[in-house]
Amino acid sequence: MRLATLFIAFLFGTFLWAQSFPQLTGETANGTKISLPSAKPKAWTLVGIAYSQKASPMLEEWYGPAYLRFIAKHGLMTGAYEADVYFVPLFVGLNQAVYGSSMKQFLRNAEPEIVGHVIFSRDELEPLKAALEMDEKDIPYFFVLNSEGRIVHRTKGAFTDEKLEAIEEVMME
Repeated sequence: MRLATLFIAFLFGTFLWAQSFPQLTGETANGTKISLPSAKPKAWTLVGIAYSQKASPMLEEWYGPAYLRFIAKHGLMTGAYEADVYFVPLFVGLNQAVYGSSMKQFLRNAEPEIVGHVIFSRDELEPLKAALEMDEKDIPYFFVLNSEGRIVHRTKGAFTDEKLEAIEEVMME
């Protein structure tokens, strides 16, 4: 009984202290304005963020596998949860000059299914870096948000099946 009480207290404490995801705004390549966390979220939201040119290819490696697993629902347990998925290239500093041309190029080259899931943003980097502890600029960061916009899982770096499965496990709890 004591162990069960401690477990419940741990879960309740984790829920209370889970970090809120900061406000992030941007637009898709077809011009749809999006704000995260969403005002009408699904049970889960996966957000991937990159803020350097070196990190962008690693972010792009996640597009296909995450789309298939969380949006197209390919896999055994994918019907067990509902998730929004967004990938956010942040255009900061000198990269802001290529914002428009990058969106146009992406729209020409991207799979149509992915276009609505990539948010181009010019938000201030420093507040996001501080709030999300994104200290390494050359890798992407991934956050799983619950329906209240709280971060319940985070990972970073290049795509691996293990990282994708860990994200899915969180969404199935």
